[in-house]
Amino acid sequence: MNAPFETAATLRQAGRHPAVPFRIALDDGRVATVKRLLRVLPGKRLVGEAEVGGQAVLAKFFIARRGCIRHFEQERQGLAALAAQAIATPRLLGAGTLDGGHYLLTEFLDGAEDLAEGWHVALATHPDDIGAALGMLAPALETLGRMHARGLAQSDLHLGNFLRHRGVLYAIDGDAIRARRPGHPLGADDALRNLAILLAQLPRDADARLPDLLADYRTGNPDTSLDPALLQREIARVRNWRLRDYLAKTLRDCSLFHVEQRRDRFVSVVRQEAERLAPVIADPDLTLAAGSLLKDGGSSTVARIDIGARKLVIKRYNIKDVAHALSRFWRPSRAWHSWIEGHRLAFLGIATPQPLALIERRFGPLRGRAWLVTDSCDGPHLLQHLDAGREPPPAEARALRELFAALHRERISHGDLKATNLLWDQGAVKLIDLDAMRQHASVAAHARAWQKDRARLLRNWPEGCALRGWFEANVPPATQRPQRLSSI
Repeated sequence: MNAPFETAATLRQAGRHPAVPFRIALDDGRVATVKRLLRVLPGKRLVGEAEVGGQAVLAKFFIARRGCIRHFEQERQGLAALAAQAIATPRLLGAGTLDGGHYLLTEFLDGAEDLAEGWHVALATHPDDIGAALGMLAPALETLGRMHARGLAQSDLHLGNFLRHRGVLYAIDGDAIRARRPGHPLGADDALRNLAILLAQLPRDADARLPDLLADYRTGNPDTSLDPALLQREIARVRNWRLRDYLAKTLRDCSLFHVEQRRDRFVSVVRQEAERLAPVIADPDLTLAAGSLLKDGGSSTVARIDIGARKLVIKRYNIKDVAHALSRFWRPSRAWHSWIEGHRLAFLGIATPQPLALIERRFGPLRGRAWLVTDSCDGPHLLQHLDAGREPPPAEARALRELFAALHRERISHGDLKATNLLWDQGAVKLIDLDAMRQHASVAAHARAWQKDRARLLRNWPEGCALRGWFEANVPPATQRPQRLSSI
C-alpha cells in the first residue's frame, strides 16, 4: 500500500482528522500501516486497525508532547496486570518508541462487539422488558467481580471497555486498570465505588433489579460483601457527577461537541452534525427566512427547515426592545438555557427533540440575539391528540405516567406546562419549549414549582372531564416526596 509516512509530530498537527491510510516507522525496523482510525484524541492518542508484517493488529499511538510515556506505561502495565490475573484481554504483540512518541500493538479482535453496542441492541429489542436487556450484562458484572477479587479496578469503567469475541468477554483499556494489590481482593469500599461507576450508567429502571445485578457480580467476587444501601447512594452520587460533567461538555470543544467562541458570537454544535449544519451556523437568519414558518411572535420566531433529507427546527429568541436587550445582556440567553435543559433531558432518558446547535450573538462579554436548532418533531400536541371526554389510550397513558414520574423523580419543573408543549411522537410524549425548565436542588423548591406545573397542566381541560380526572389521578401531587428506595 503506497501510503504516506507520518510521525508523532505530523499526527499531532493533523488534529482530529489524520488522513488514512498512513504508515509509521516502529523502533524495531517494522512499519505499521494504519487502515482506519477507531478513536482520536487530538494531539494525544490515536487508536486504529493496522497491519504489521502481514498481521492485523490494534495499534495505539501515544503522541502527546507531555505525558505520553506515562499513558504508554500505564497501558502496558494494565494489560500485563489483566493477563497476570487470568482476565481475558487482547494479547500484547509489541511496544516501543516512535519518532516523538510511543506505540503499543495488541491482537485485533476482528468482528468483536463492544458491550455498549450490544446493550443498545438489547434495549431496542426488549423496549418494555429491561430485565431481558440486563441479562446480557451478566458476563461484564462477573468479569468485574473477578477483577476486584484479584486486586484490579477500572478507573474508566463503561460498557465500551468490554468486548465480546467468539463467546469470550475481553476487558480492554489497560491505561485505566489500577492494580491496587494484585492477587488480593479489593477492599469492600473500593469495590463498591468501582461497581457503582458501571451501574450508574444504566437506566434508573435498572435500580429495581439491583439484587440480580449484584448476584451476577458476586459470581466473580463471592467473598466481598457490599452494602446495598451504600451502593445505591454511591450510584446516585455518580449519576449526579456524570450529568454535571456531560452538561459542561456541551459548552466546550471536545469529542462530542464542536465549540467556537469569538468576540462576536458563541457556537456549540453536536460534532457529528457540524458539517451538515455549517450553512445554518454561518447565517441562521437566512436559514430561518427560507424555512416554513411555525411561529412568529415577539419573543421568538420558529421555522421548520430541510437540511438534505432531514427535517429540523430553528428557533430565534428575539430581543423585543432596548429595555429587553439591557435586561438580557449579562445573562445566558434563553437559547443557551434551552440547549442545556434539552441535553439534560436527553441524558436522563426523558424524551425531547434532540438539540443540535446553539448560536449566540456576542458583543465581547455581552449577549444578544440567539438561535437554537433541534430535530423536528412532527407529532401532534396533546390538545389535538387527546379527547377531553375520555382517558388516554393505553400507549399514551403509559408514556405520560413514565414522563411525569421521571420529571418528579429528577426534581425537574418545566415552567410552562401547556398541553401544546407536550407532543405525541413515535410512541413517546416529547417536551418542547424548555426556556423555563429547572432541576431543583431541594425537595421544597421543587414542590413549589411542581405545584405550578401541575396546575398549569390541568387547566388545559375543563373541570369534571374524564381526561382532566385522569391527569389528576396520575400526575404525582406536589406534596409527594421522592420515595425512599427499599432495602435490597
